[in-house]
Amino acid sequence: MSQTFAVIDTETNWDNEVMSVGIVIARDGDFEPIDTCYIIFEEAAKVGGLFSSSLYIEGQDYKTLAKRVGIAEIKDFLNKHDIQEVFAYNASFDYRCLPELSAYSWHDILRLAAYKQYNPAIPANAPCCKTGRLKCGYKVEDILCMFGEGGYMELHNALTDAVDELRIMKHLQHLIDVYPKL
Repeated sequence: MSQTFAVIDTETNWDNEVMSVGIVIARDGDFEPIDTCYIIFEEAAKVGGLFSSSLYIEGQDYKTLAKRVGIAEIKDFLNKHDIQEVFAYNASFDYRCLPELSAYSWHDILRLAAYKQYNPAIPANAPCCKTGRLKCGYKVEDILCMFGEGGYMELHNALTDAVDELRIMKHLQHLIDVYPKL
C-alpha cells in the first residue's frame, strides 16, 4: 500500500494569525482525496481578514474551535491517518503559521510546480531564471491553468485550496519523495 500524506493550507486574518486550516489526505502515486479536515480558529476568525468571506462554504463540513483545541484536533486527524509527511504550496509560510506541527516533515509543492525541469506544463517561452524557476506566474491559479484548467480561480478557503494543491501534485505526477523538505 502507498504511503499516505497530507496537504495543508491556511488562511490568516488581519493580524497575520491563522484563522483556518484545511487538510486533505491522499496516497502517494494516487493523489486522490481520502479524507478531509477543516478547522476554523474561533478567536482569529472573529478578527477577520481579506478572505473572511470564504471561511464558510455551503455544504462544507467544518469545526469552529479555540486554537489550542483545534491544533489538538488537527494532530489527532493526522495521527489517525499515520501522517509523517505534510505538503503545502509555499510551505514555508504555512510551516511558520503552524509551529505546533513542526514535528512533521514539511515539503513544498511550489518547489516542483514552478520549475521547468519538474513541470512539463510550463510553456517553452515562459520567462524563467537560470535555475529553471518561473520568474512570475506561479501562483496556484497560474499552475492549474497551465495544466488546462482554464478559468480556475482560487477561492482562498483553506480546505478547497488544499484540495486544489493536491490536484497540482496529481498533474505533476512526481512521487512524494521527489519533493524537497523544508
